Amino acid sequence: MLVLIPAYQPDGRLADLVHELDRHHVLVVDDGSGPSYRKVFEKARMAGAEVIHLDRNRGKGFALRTGFAHAAAAYPGHDVVCADSDGQHRPADIEAVAARVGVTAAAMVLGVRRFTGRVPARSRFGNAATRVLFRLVTGLSVTDTQTGLRGYPARMLGWLGRVPGDRFEYELRLLLRAARDRLAIEEVGIATVYLDGNRSSHFRPLQDSVRIYRPLLGFAASSLLAFGVDAALLAVLVSATDQLVLSAVLARVVSATLNYSVNRRAVFGEGVAHRRAAPRYAALAVASLSANVLVLAWLNSVIGSLAVAKVLTEVTLFAAGFTIQRMFVFGRGRQMTPASDARLEVTGVTAPATSA
Repeated sequence: MLVLIPAYQPDGRLADLVHELDRHHVLVVDDGSGPSYRKVFEKARMAGAEVIHLDRNRGKGFALRTGFAHAAAAYPGHDVVCADSDGQHRPADIEAVAARVGVTAAAMVLGVRRFTGRVPARSRFGNAATRVLFRLVTGLSVTDTQTGLRGYPARMLGWLGRVPGDRFEYELRLLLRAARDRLAIEEVGIATVYLDGNRSSHFRPLQDSVRIYRPLLGFAASSLLAFGVDAALLAVLVSATDQLVLSAVLARVVSATLNYSVNRRAVFGEGVAHRRAAPRYAALAVASLSANVLVLAWLNSVIGSLAVAKVLTEVTLFAAGFTIQRMFVFGRGRQMTPASDARLEVTGVTAPATSA
């Protein structure tokens, strides 16, 4: 078993954690903390850790992918448990996740917090909001989508390296990709620990929240753009032809083409080939168009307002469209070599002979 700890400008608690995990091989990835933190990492190395130094700050996701790549190359066959460096993950909880990874057939094991007691408001709200959005997008219920304590069997290391993301959004993308690939996820309850009001966290509420929610926000923006084009064309064509069904079909063809292009390039695609995505999107577009026309015609007859009927129709079909496009249309992104362009320095101990 290997414990992977990404660390950016940590304090003395890092060495303490490494010392308490002395029965495992500990790999610490210094995410470009800078020369002033060399002593902190040297203490971690003296406590038994192997330390990788990145040349500059690249983000938590990049640090994790660097660690996964190193683990796969240097310690093949070893399961990996990821933990944070700020003291929020107790050794007992890390051990609990490690023990479960060793016996489960699941693709990942999450150490989930119950958020009881004194929890910073931003952490409580952030996890609750992400949990609800994740459920809406994937249909799956995950108790703690933002936990940094996660365990992965050795067979998953290649998969982990192919999921893109350099910063805090990476861990949510792992969950989204696991849901898309229908991989099993298990949960282990852990303590909820926040030290000093979570002051040691390097999470930036605005910038990193945008990164985390980018897939959903991007889809919403793309859908809003397509909706605007669709609605404008619908109004013009209905006025010119007085044919609701024909106008809806023509407007949807134009807006769907635009929506496909934006989603493939900016939201889901990550290089998805047209030969794979285009036929699937076309099938979805036909089904969506049929549903759109039927619902729109029905609501227009009931409400008597084309504008209101159009808005209600699009809102109704939004969530279904997002889920189907993520899981079915834009199935798999491009293969990615983790941290291939990083300049790094490795110090520390040699590999253990066998997996713990």
